[in-house]
Order: sequence, then structure tokens, then C-alpha cells
Amino acid sequence: MDLREFKALTMDCYGTLIDWETGIWNALQPLLSAGGLTIGREEALQTFGRFESDQQAATPSLRYSALLAVVHARLAAHWGVATQADLHDRFGGSVPDWPAFPDSAEALAYLARHFKLVILSNIDNASFAASRRKLGIAFDAVYTAEDIGSYKPSPRNFTYLLARADIDLKLAPDQILHVAQSLFHDHVPAAKAGLARCWIDRRAGLAGSGATAVPAEWPQPDFRFTSLGALAEAHRAAMT
Repeated sequence: MDLREFKALTMDCYGTLIDWETGIWNALQPLLSAGGLTIGREEALQTFGRFESDQQAATPSLRYSALLAVVHARLAAHWGVATQADLHDRFGGSVPDWPAFPDSAEALAYLARHFKLVILSNIDNASFAASRRKLGIAFDAVYTAEDIGSYKPSPRNFTYLLARADIDLKLAPDQILHVAQSLFHDHVPAAKAGLARCWIDRRAGLAGSGATAVPAEWPQPDFRFTSLGALAEAHRAAMT
């Protein structure tokens, strides 16, 4: 399989382009401080990831910023921290503060010269608007959980993606490469949808799964890179 075969990259955002684990960890500090807790980063992220996935399955139409506030309240209860509702709301509104990975903007600027770029994200539109400014490009299309009414890994999100890519961008499934970090949220359902896949393995070399669960069984990706910059470099090399 050759990167030059594709006309579009459909991309996860949080975990792939935006460093959501650092963003989450930073946004959890007021809660951890309020409880005098000494929970480590990996334990906190794994607990967050478990609660977030459960909440997304339970309330698929809840806007992501509101869902984050609910997850924060659940974390406070789980860790035995009594706190005010405004702290939950602050966590729910923290997405605009989550940083982009250092390579994301430059890699996207290069890739945008060769592919249509489409976002498929478990996010709400207002939160993504702030993240888009960090990434520095205009995407050809953006499809969010708020638009779709469900969260990945629901197959509904990929059915929606393929239908809208056909209508909006005249793209057939075999012209699309899905680019994502999360095996759980993206690679398993994308493979079932028949999409070629590129794994941006942002946690390469780190122990544990962080904020994203690793499924017991998952399909091997067609491409694997440890950063979006490495994907851009591989494409540049293929073009020479």
C-alpha cells in the first residue's frame, strides 16, 4: 500500500493532533489539589479514560463539554473529593487549553497540499473551534460527535463519515486513509467500515494505555508512525 494512493486523510483530533493526555492531566490538577491526592499521571489518565468511555456509551447525545463535567464529578466521587460544581464546569470547558502536539501544525500544513483533510472527532463544535486555531489550517470538512449524535467507537460515526465524504467531497471509501492514535475509538471501527488506516502511535515506548483503552484484539494498521510529522516525512520521501 502506498501513501500516494489516497486523496483524503480523515483524522481523529484529540490524542492524534491535540495532546489530550497533557490537557486532561493539567485540567485535573485543581481536583487533585483539592483532595490532597498524590495519584500519578498514568493512573489518573486510565481512570479518566474508563469513566469517559462509560459515559459516552451511556449518554451518546450529550455535548462533549457537558460530558467532561459529568466525568469530572464522577472522578471526584470516585476519589472521595468534595468539591463545588463550578470545578466540574471548569474541567468541561478546558478543551481550548489543551495543547497541540509540537509537530501537528507543520505536518498538517504539508499534508494539506496533497490531501483533503477531514476531522472525525468525539468533540463538540465550540470546543473544536478553539483547537482548530492551534492547528492553523482550514480543514475540508469537520464531523463531530455533536453533529452525529454518538461517540466513537460507535459504527454510526463511521457510517456518517463515509456518507458525508461522498456527498460533501465526492470521496469513495478506497480514496480515504483514516489517521488516528486510538485503537479503541478509531482503528477497530474504521477497519469494520472498510477503511485503510494509519496509526499515529503517540504513546510509543510508554507503559500502560493512558487515557485511551487498548482493545484485547485489534486489527493491524496499514501504516504506523509515532508522530504526524513522521507521516508527512514518509509522504515527502515517497514523492521524491
